This record gives sequence, C-alpha cells and structure tokens, in this order.
Amino acid sequence: MNQQLADRLRFLRAFAANPRQVGAILPTSRLAVRDMLDMGDVPGAKLVVELGAGTGSQTGEILARMSPDARLVALEIDPRLAEVLRKRFADPRLEVVCDSAEHLPDHLGEERADVLVCALPFTSLEPGLRRRILESLPGALGPDGVALVIQYSPLIQSELRRLFASVRRRISPLNVPPAFLFACRLRPDGD
Repeated sequence: MNQQLADRLRFLRAFAANPRQVGAILPTSRLAVRDMLDMGDVPGAKLVVELGAGTGSQTGEILARMSPDARLVALEIDPRLAEVLRKRFADPRLEVVCDSAEHLPDHLGEERADVLVCALPFTSLEPGLRRRILESLPGALGPDGVALVIQYSPLIQSELRRLFASVRRRISPLNVPPAFLFACRLRPDGD
C-alpha cells in the first residue's frame, strides 16, 4: 500500500475515533499546504511550530522549506499519529510533541515562533477549548512572526481579526473541501 493511501486510512481511523478532534476525513492536499506555506517565510524562520500535525502532510513540506539550522516543534494530540510522525521524519530539526495545542506555551517556554502552522479544526472544537487555543496563538509568535491557519470554513476569520492586527485570507479551491488559508500577524504593516 502506498504512503498516501496509508495516510488517508490512518487519518480516517483517527477521524472515526474522535471526529471533533480531527475535524476532516482526509488530510489536507499538498497544493493547499503549499499555498498556505507560501504566505509565510518558512526558509527564513529559526523556529516553526505546527499545531495539529496529523499524518505529516504539512510537516514534510515545512521541513523541505526550512533552513538546516531551524527547528520544528510539531504538536499532535493523537498518540498513534504522533508515532507515525516520529517514524516518518528522521530529521534532527523535528521535535514531535504528543499533547494538546492548548498546552503550547508549556512547550515553548521563553521561545517564540517565527512561523506557526495551524491545521486544527477550530469550528468542530468545543468552544472553550477553541477560545483557549486561539488566544494562545499571538503569545506564541515573535514580533515579526506569522500564524498560518488552514480551515474548511471562513467562520474563524472574525476571531482571528480580534486577535491579530493583520489577517490576510486566500482560498485553495482545489482542496477537497476547498480550504480557507489565513496569514495572521501581530503588526498591521507586516507582510
């Protein structure tokens, strides 16, 4: 069985076990991931954080774009998917953390991300958890950092605008379903 099919089956099993936590029945397409990462400076980043790493559809592309001396901290709450990530990417720049994204500050300490990639299904999360995670994002970014958020609904946009001075949106129409991509910055003039 090829890796893409195996990933889809793992993802589908994770969705069946906990649909609110996973939020989609298929991993994000490569095209949508590339579109999203094009909205930030991954090659110039020293620290990249990934929330909701899943089977690694974003992880592989992030690692391919990162500089040799950068670090990627990938959080994945599902222990089986976290183990898939550890086995798949034998890259010393990658640290896989099996934990909820709401505990991100515990894993960053004093560090701040240059790029934060978030594929969490905000619209299907319990409202209190969604609020806690969203409100932690600005504090996880460095002053010139960017939070890249991928969603399957534009509903989160108003919450992002409340938390960030600048929110740009793109649509990746070829993803199934179409993906809404957001680039969020703390400064209004950032680009």
